[in-house]
Amino acid sequence: MSAQQNFAIEGRMVGPDHAPFVIAEMSGNHNQSLDRAMALVDAAADAGAHALKLQTYTADTMTLDVDAEGFSITDADSLWSGASLYKLYQQAYTPWEWHGPIFARARARGMIPFSSPFDETAVDFLQSLDAPCYKVASFENTDHALIRRMARTGKPMIMSTGMASAGELDESVRVAREAGCEHLVLLKCTSSYPSTPENSNISTIPHMRTLFDCQVGLSDHTMGVGVAVASVALGATVIEKHFTLDRTEGGVDSAFSMEPHEIRALVTETERAWQALGHVRYGACGAERKSLQFRRSLYIVADLKAGDILTATNVRAIRPGLGLPPRELERVLGMQIGRDARRGTPLDWALLKPAQ
Repeated sequence: MSAQQNFAIEGRMVGPDHAPFVIAEMSGNHNQSLDRAMALVDAAADAGAHALKLQTYTADTMTLDVDAEGFSITDADSLWSGASLYKLYQQAYTPWEWHGPIFARARARGMIPFSSPFDETAVDFLQSLDAPCYKVASFENTDHALIRRMARTGKPMIMSTGMASAGELDESVRVAREAGCEHLVLLKCTSSYPSTPENSNISTIPHMRTLFDCQVGLSDHTMGVGVAVASVALGATVIEKHFTLDRTEGGVDSAFSMEPHEIRALVTETERAWQALGHVRYGACGAERKSLQFRRSLYIVADLKAGDILTATNVRAIRPGLGLPPRELERVLGMQIGRDARRGTPLDWALLKPAQ
C-alpha cells in the first residue's frame, strides 16, 4: 500500500482526499507573554487553522553560550543580524511550563496542538503531553538520532526539507521508517526568512512525492497566500505558516508571519484550490447540464416553404442548442425542407429530405 494514503492526526484526516491541513506556527511570536500566546491560540482558531504548532527547546539544548566563530549571526541581510545564537533562542523559546496550558486551549478551541522537539528530552516531554504528532525542523532534518527518537513513538511525523539534498532526505526518511514511522509528510521548504516565490521551487512537490512515496506539503516563509495555493495544485496536503497577531508589534519571526485575516484567507483559498482539483473529466458535469441548451446548433433563419433548398443564407449555427449540432452544416446544405418552416425553427432530420 502506498505511503501517500490518508491518515488521521487526533481524528482529523490528512491526505489527498481531504482539504489541506493548515498549521499555524506560533514559534516565538508570543514575545515571552503567556497571555499573548493564548491570544495567538484563539486568533488561530478563529481564523480556521486546523493545528497550532510550537517549538520545544531551551537555549541550552540548542547551542552553547560562547563567544566563538559560528555562534552569532553575521549575515547583514538576516533579520537577526548581530545576534548571538544563545541569546536569540533565549528570546524565542516557549517556556515548557506553558506547553500544557497552550495545548489545552488549542484542543478546547478545536485545533490540534503539536510541536517541533529539538532534542530527545523535548520528545519525552511532549510525550507526557500526549502530543499527537511530531515536526522535524529543517535545520534538524539530518539529525538521525533525533528523528529516530520521534519515529519510535509511532506517531505521525512531518519533516521540513529546507537545505537537504535528495541523498540526505533519503537517509532521513529511511531512518524514520526503520524506526517505526508509518505516516510521514515531507514539507517542501526554503530556509530563508522571508523567502520569495522565485526561490520556492514548488515544482519539487510532485517529484518528492514520487521519490519518497509519501505525502508532501509546504512549509512556507513567503508573504501572502499565492505560493501556498499554487502548492495545493501540485499536490500539497499540508501547509505550514508562521503566525502572529500583528506584524507591527514585533517579535523574532513577525516580519514573515501571517496575521489572522491572512490565515483565514489561507484556509479558505487552499481549500478552494483543493476542491478545484477534482478528477480528470471531460463532457458536461452535473452543474453544466442546464447550460447545454445554450450551445450553438443549426437553425432556420429565414421563412421557408416546403421544397426550398437549404443554403448558407437560410441555415446558420446559432444559440440555443435545440437543433442539429453545427458539425452537420455541410451535410444539410443543398437538402430540401420537407414542409413549411418559420424563421427560428431548430433544424431536425425529420424536416429534411434529399434535393429532387
